[in-house]
Amino acid sequence: QVQLVESGGGLVQTGGSLRLSCAASVRTFSTYAMGWFRQAPGKEREFVAGISSSGAHTVVADSVKGRFAISKDNAKNTVWLQMNSLIPDDTAVYYCAGRFSPFASSVFDEFHYWGQGTQVTVSS
Repeated sequence: QVQLVESGGGLVQTGGSLRLSCAASVRTFSTYAMGWFRQAPGKEREFVAGISSSGAHTVVADSVKGRFAISKDNAKNTVWLQMNSLIPDDTAVYYCAGRFSPFASSVFDEFHYWGQGTQVTVSS
């Protein structure tokens, strides 16, 4: 069983930055590709960024490209989402997700493990 715990959310003004962290309780973290998704009130959960198990390959949603970056440290069992130039439309609950695969993915159904989420609120 893989447990994922997110942290780092909060309230930030437009143009600000936040760094989300996701700590994984699994011995073989290096075999898991990871991702970040978000869900705004009244909307479906959407893909934000994904990273391969090695951390060498990433994929980022067009809506956050150039502003958000995902990274992974297998020695620390942690994946991060660096969010810059935040806008009100980025307001959502952000979820960390993991899949037992070497490949990065943007597909919701391909992720097997989910954290409980962390709230990000961007004020205008």
